[in-house]
Amino acid sequence: MAQVPQTFFDALAVRTWCGLALETLGRAREEIDAINVYPVADGDTGTNLYLTVESAVAAVEAVFAGHAAGSGPDGPTLADAARAMAHGALIGARGNSGTILAQLLRGMAQVLADDDPAHADGQGLRLALRQAADSARRAVAHPVEGTVLTVASAAADAADGAQGDCGTVARAAYDGARAALAATPGQLPVLERAGVVDAGGRGLVAVLGALVETFTGERARGVAGSAGTGPFRDPHARVEPAVGPVPVDGVLDECADGAAAVPGQEGPAFEVIYLLEAEDRAVERLRERLDALGDSLVVVGGDGLWNVHVHVDDAGAAVEAGIEAGRPHRIRITHFGASDVHTTGAERPPRERAQRAVVAVVPGEGLAGLYTEAGATTVLARPGEPPASGELVQAVRRAHAREVVLLPNDAELRHTAAAAAEQVRTEGIRVALIPTRSAVQGIAALAVHEPDRRFDEDVVSMTSAAGATRYAEVTVAERQSWTMAGICQAGDVLGLIDGDVAVIGSDVAETAETVLDRMLSAGGEMVTLVLGDDVPDAVAGHLEGRVREGYLAVDTVVYRGGRQGALLLIGVE
Repeated sequence: MAQVPQTFFDALAVRTWCGLALETLGRAREEIDAINVYPVADGDTGTNLYLTVESAVAAVEAVFAGHAAGSGPDGPTLADAARAMAHGALIGARGNSGTILAQLLRGMAQVLADDDPAHADGQGLRLALRQAADSARRAVAHPVEGTVLTVASAAADAADGAQGDCGTVARAAYDGARAALAATPGQLPVLERAGVVDAGGRGLVAVLGALVETFTGERARGVAGSAGTGPFRDPHARVEPAVGPVPVDGVLDECADGAAAVPGQEGPAFEVIYLLEAEDRAVERLRERLDALGDSLVVVGGDGLWNVHVHVDDAGAAVEAGIEAGRPHRIRITHFGASDVHTTGAERPPRERAQRAVVAVVPGEGLAGLYTEAGATTVLARPGEPPASGELVQAVRRAHAREVVLLPNDAELRHTAAAAAEQVRTEGIRVALIPTRSAVQGIAALAVHEPDRRFDEDVVSMTSAAGATRYAEVTVAERQSWTMAGICQAGDVLGLIDGDVAVIGSDVAETAETVLDRMLSAGGEMVTLVLGDDVPDAVAGHLEGRVREGYLAVDTVVYRGGRQGALLLIGVE
């Protein structure tokens, strides 16, 4: 159905564009994955672009939801929406092409948010597209023609020559990008040999097609389609999509030391991606060091937050370089499989699927380590950065099992997890979703997990253990608000039991003790305490002492959760 066209580039246009781009990439994802042969034929460019835009959409929707929940009549400004789009893409960027797309969106946002205008016209869109192409090219250590950078530059060049409104400029950019995409096989020999166009450039054409639809209400020609139609692929060529391992949150896939490469390999063995909190000067030094370590280096971002992507043989050294520059997190290291374009030696046999696995969302690095030790595949969810359904799908695939138990560990992730479970079921994987609402319920479920038991029996046992575990958290109020326990002020310590505010206090230890007493008044045999980074060990010692003195038959176990959002998580079984 045709969209209502947007006249100017305002906040609603940003929202519409992001949504349409996600839909378009969803239709084209498999096609783009199938033609992905450069820089590594790992068959995931379409998926990475989709996940990057999905993160941008979530950030923009959060801004609109925040304004809707407020008391003011006005919605978000263009600057609000554009910055949210860029930030969402930055923190959710996946792979080489996804990282470059994040920088393209950031470049556009820098122009669209300049001086906080109410809206941008055709001239503003022209400037935004030019800034996007130039900033993306600067972010790549060694730009290569015949890639998404070439397509982005061609789009900006075509837009420069267009006169008129946003629809006219968008259509010119799209047509320029399409022409440049069709020419990419003549610029990169690997594309010509495979008979395909550049996959990242193909994805950018889809995103620009969504921009045309935003301003004209009409779907751009040739955006969706199979890999054997149009100028996007030679119909006589045959390219098998490569299937490689999926990025791992903070865990190295298949090789623990990060140094070994596949025998006979001609290129780096690992893809390393992480978010980095660092100053500009430190990032410049990081670029130099990573450039010496490997290739396909892309560093995007700014204002203290960066997304780093590089292909290296020594993954550990790439992460250490990030630690020296600042604070890396959401680290993902992928070991390129024997089927990728680098490999020329003997192929490894495909890995046999396990019978059963557990996939869990966890709120901090400490819990991620605990769950991993217990045999679970983890997805890290940082405060304000909930995982998208695509990330959960990738985690299920990474678990490489016939049967999977999925633990979302957050009430707000239930629908996201259900969507992921539905998708992987179509791939022949049997998935059971246990609606855990807290990581402590997940710990209880994992404690009774027995992979040798019948699947249904195991799921029932894990569900029962999770359901028998009451959960609570201690956190700090960000603003004044009404709660079930009264009015809280910004800075108050809140104790939430089963998701509702039950205690308002001023001291972490005292508030936690009150919460614990209320939970244990209904009985319990085991108390689980998960401490965040900002909570001293003395608080855990105080609570352990309280349990030991007041509840003789109750045991206590304490874990460090890392940067988990809440100061303290409490579970009572």
